[in-house]
Amino acid sequence: MDSSEAIAALSALAQPTRLETFRELVRREPEGVPAGELARLMAVPQNTMSTHLAVLTRAGLVSGERQSRSIIYRADLARFREVMVFLVNDCCHGRPDLCAPLIADLVPCCPPQGAAHD
Repeated sequence: MDSSEAIAALSALAQPTRLETFRELVRREPEGVPAGELARLMAVPQNTMSTHLAVLTRAGLVSGERQSRSIIYRADLARFREVMVFLVNDCCHGRPDLCAPLIADLVPCCPPQGAAHD
C-alpha cells in the first residue's frame, strides 16, 4: 500500500454515514448486507447510500456481489488491514514497549488463537 491508497481509504471513511456504514458492514461479516437494507439501517435514501457505497468501493474498503436482484455489500477486511498496517508500519521506531498498548487495543474482540486477553 502506498500513501495515495491510504489517503483514499481514510478519506472515504472521513464522512459520518460512510464511517457508520463501514462499521455496520464489519459487524455483519461475513454475510454482508443488501444495499437497500443498508439504506434503511443508516436512515438515508437509497440513491444517497449508493453514492456512499461507490466511494467506499473505489477506496477498496467494500465490495458488492450481485445476488438475484440485490447487491450484497461486504467490508473488505483484508484491505482495511492493509490500511491499518500502513499506519503503524513504523510504529514507535521499533520500541515494543510503546507499541504494545496500541496492539493490545486492536484485539479486544478477537485475540490471536492461544492468547488470553483481559
